[in-house]
Amino acid sequence: MPAFTPSRRTLLRMAAAMPALTLPVTAYSAQLGAPAGPNPTYMRFTLGQAKMTVISDGSLSLPVSGIGVNADPAEVQAFLTAHFLSPETNYAHTNHLLIELGEAKVLVDVGSGNRFLDTAGRLMANLDAAGVDPDSITHVVITHAHPDHIWGIRDDFDEAILPDAQKFIGAAERDFWMQDDLVNQVPQDMQQFVLGAVNSITVDGAEWTLLADGDEVAPGIRVIDTPGHTPGHMSVVVESDGQQLLAIGDALSHAYLSFARPDWYNEFDMDGDQTVATRARLLDMAAADRMAVIGYHFPFPGVGHVMREGDAYRFIPALWTFES
Repeated sequence: MPAFTPSRRTLLRMAAAMPALTLPVTAYSAQLGAPAGPNPTYMRFTLGQAKMTVISDGSLSLPVSGIGVNADPAEVQAFLTAHFLSPETNYAHTNHLLIELGEAKVLVDVGSGNRFLDTAGRLMANLDAAGVDPDSITHVVITHAHPDHIWGIRDDFDEAILPDAQKFIGAAERDFWMQDDLVNQVPQDMQQFVLGAVNSITVDGAEWTLLADGDEVAPGIRVIDTPGHTPGHMSVVVESDGQQLLAIGDALSHAYLSFARPDWYNEFDMDGDQTVATRARLLDMAAADRMAVIGYHFPFPGVGHVMREGDAYRFIPALWTFES
């Protein structure tokens, strides 16, 4: 059985985490106050002939102690403080990519649904806000089977959402979570992750097409193996008119730490060493090939580029344009 080595945080602790960041204004905080009304929850851009929409599923607030678990906690906190971020709470966005290319309309991941933290699970409502008819989605690709990426596959009747869309997941990812009696082979505080993954993969009405490295989902849209965060984690590559974009899922989970300190991994990276190796490969590829990237947990909308900076890298947010 592949190694399953998450560290000490539990789903129960996550559920108990504060639902929204309400820290007082301090020297380190880059966070603004909560809005009086709603903020935009989607953003559109193009890549060659591909039409892209980033749709939010909400946000997650988790303890900073889950970041850089192989580093000195004081060094991690100092890094965050220097970058005007809270040294106590990691507030993360959840950015889904909808790709329209040719006849395909491909959604990457399905969010949390109503079975995870109550600050997430907004994907379907925000698709509606963006004017996207869910029935028009032709393909769904799951990067990996963690709660905030796949638990939203089940509706309130325990049936699969988007029943007419073809659904894809990596063969290695499915095989890992569907191992016989895996739930009793992992730490007790990870058993809910296993049960949730199994319930999502086996949801009524979902027939999965299993993917391997390099497989094409639709013309111009393929997947690549990016293991480490989970054993079968995959990223999505979009290519049109010579331009490329990489939807990296959780292979890089922080827009600052994952770039400046790619050797640090997090508590939910199941294989830390492999996570670091995969991250190095992705960063080098994106920087060398000048690929656009979208990070699932980056500040919304999470789209930008990778710039090499000595032995490390830097995320450069894209300058997106208004309608002319």
